[in-house]
Amino acid sequence: MRQFLLQSFLCSSFLLLLFSCKSYQLKDAQPFSNSKTEVENLYFSSNEDYVYKCQMEVYGNDISGILIIKKISATTHRVVMSSDFGNKMIDFEISENNFKLNYVLPDLDKKMVINFFKNDFQELLRQKYNLTERFENNESIIYISKTGKKTYYLFYKKETEILTQIVYTKNKKEKINFTFEAKKPTFAETIHLEHKDFKINIKLFQITETE
Repeated sequence: MRQFLLQSFLCSSFLLLLFSCKSYQLKDAQPFSNSKTEVENLYFSSNEDYVYKCQMEVYGNDISGILIIKKISATTHRVVMSSDFGNKMIDFEISENNFKLNYVLPDLDKKMVINFFKNDFQELLRQKYNLTERFENNESIIYISKTGKKTYYLFYKKETEILTQIVYTKNKKEKINFTFEAKKPTFAETIHLEHKDFKINIKLFQITETE
């Protein structure tokens, strides 16, 4: 399994060259005005452990394990992924601007694999977004945040003000679509990371819930 995972990641670097992504555009949304200049993703803001069943689909093949995310400082989280049998696969500490690898299985100790985890979790765990535009549709308030070549579209459900989706784009091309199912703003029962330029999807399902 570990050897297959490595081969799939390496294969994706070649197949990426074969994909072209369309520019991302909001649909059926109108400009919206309010006084907010910043919004937050609070799903990993608690100091308690966030424990999920992790299912990864890599080019049509399924890989599963346990994922633990813990906030260890105001800006840094620790992420540990293990197999279903409890064998540690990767352990790292991550913030918006820093990455520290504590452990990785030798079979996975490749630059592309490490960068995959680093980039995905930096985006998932990003907390604060400075706003540049605001829109709304029938269901959501949509906040737009731009940082250099990156643009983030954050969808908050009107009725509950809970974050339900983040669309991450780079150079106007959609890169990752994050969707959340949650009953409160600090904990998502399910999280889905769908890559648009790789055939890689990650689904996280609640095992334990924080207070």
